[in-house]
Amino acid sequence: MAQLPLDLPHRPALGRADFLVAPCNAAAVAWLDHWPRWPAPALALSGPPGSGKSHLAQVFAGRAAARFIDPAALTTAAVPALLGNASAAIVDDADRASAEPLLHLYNLLAERRGHLLVAAREAPARWPLTLADLRSRLVAAPAVAVAAPDEALVAALLIKLFADRQLQVGEGVVAYLALQLERSFAAVQRAVAALDAAALAEHRRITVPLAKRVLKIESG
Repeated sequence: MAQLPLDLPHRPALGRADFLVAPCNAAAVAWLDHWPRWPAPALALSGPPGSGKSHLAQVFAGRAAARFIDPAALTTAAVPALLGNASAAIVDDADRASAEPLLHLYNLLAERRGHLLVAAREAPARWPLTLADLRSRLVAAPAVAVAAPDEALVAALLIKLFADRQLQVGEGVVAYLALQLERSFAAVQRAVAALDAAALAEHRRITVPLAKRVLKIESG
């Protein structure tokens, strides 16, 4: 009888040294490493879901003591309380934030000579911004994109994510998955989670046959 796996949290490594630097994200890493010598009060970080934006934001939060601000909670009246005494803030999915409070947050950080990291799928130039003052500020800010990974980075990411879950997986499995999986961070994360759950439920190691069955990968 298969064991029902408990949905227990694992502890992903989120330190700067644990981030996998590759051509698709090297520019973003370089910009964050350049803080606090940014040429503007804000930096715009864009990329597809699961591309590592959240990891980079965590690294920035640790270095700059930045506050994470939920765009859904961002109102003009709430900005001072949300920011507190911090001189840096992070707004993920910033394209969903209301324009006026986001502008207020930008201006308050600029007054403090602080910095704002905004992250979204696309750069601010492509956001539907109707507030001219906010648009001019964000479009003028440096914008850096995180691209989809190549095969080598997919393999490295698989090794990291399996290690985060304390799973020992053979090189053959990693090589097979790196070739077969969609080249996106989100797809790799989903695959590792699915294989972890299946291996736990069936009390077995993660193998290529298990991967084929669980992920329904067709043989070439």
